[in-house]
Amino acid sequence: MVTTAAVLLAGGTGTRLYPASRSHRPKQFLALGDDDRSLLRRTADRAGFADELFVVTRESYADRVRDLVPEATVLVEPAGRDTGPALAYAASEVRQRHSDAVMLCLPSDHVVGDGFRSTAETAVDVAARTDALVTLGVEPDRPATGYGYIQPGADHGDHYAVEQFREKPDEQTAQELLDAGCYWNAGMFAWTPDAFLDAARDGPLDAVVDALEAGSGVEDAFDAIEPVSVDYAVLERAEDVRVVPADFAWDDVGAWDALLRLADEKNATLGDALAIDASGNVLASDDKHVSVVGADDLVVAAFDDRVLVVPTDDAQRVREVVAELREDDRF
Repeated sequence: MVTTAAVLLAGGTGTRLYPASRSHRPKQFLALGDDDRSLLRRTADRAGFADELFVVTRESYADRVRDLVPEATVLVEPAGRDTGPALAYAASEVRQRHSDAVMLCLPSDHVVGDGFRSTAETAVDVAARTDALVTLGVEPDRPATGYGYIQPGADHGDHYAVEQFREKPDEQTAQELLDAGCYWNAGMFAWTPDAFLDAARDGPLDAVVDALEAGSGVEDAFDAIEPVSVDYAVLERAEDVRVVPADFAWDDVGAWDALLRLADEKNATLGDALAIDASGNVLASDDKHVSVVGADDLVVAAFDDRVLVVPTDDAQRVREVVAELREDDRF
């Protein structure tokens, strides 16, 4: 019987959902759509079939995580170093507690539909059987330029070998990848701690793995590394990576326009909002009323003392606002 350790990544901020998401209130703590549970709580509930639950987060979020997911073991990163070091730290901690476990690694801020458990259990089984690194691939429903892609190779029945990871493409390349049967890289993985740590050697995470295995402490391990994603640091360099096609709907809710994809109405609303002779808008607020009249394809978001207005087609540019605010320490 395989022991499953679910590892939720909850250290990011989700800057493109500003001003709902800010440094003191990151995206994983928000409730989006028609579910009043936070994205983190929803992810923990989806992973409830696992034998043990871990959440990796930063110190400033740790108490909130403990409140929202009291059943989890909270692993506190000494510094934000992206997903590569975070998952190396988690692998080291999981191995100490369950040497035979398979880690099911999940972002804590995505919206996932029915069918997740079946796909996740297949990924865990493939990781246990093959000792490979396993990723979940989402079948694209549009030529999105904001996601990385996975090109499948040899068919192994319930999964494929990964032929190649493809970076975020331009529009024409995205359509070509969709037509070629590639999958979106959704950032959900399964592997044994040993398989991951072995694959992380001789790459950007080598110093982190050495420090963790030497027992010199997670602080020293994180001091030894610059921020690096797990995709670049490990997966794109590994010799044996498999992909399990995801049999569920998925959205990373990366920017405000994602709410339109999740909405059943012609406008997406979050909070108290009114639209008259208007469509294609995202209207979001905390305790304020937002009205839009005779305007289409806008994001209007009002949280705290901040208001954001941006065309939905330019929703990705919210990161430019955040970058400037961070320079003045106002994010």
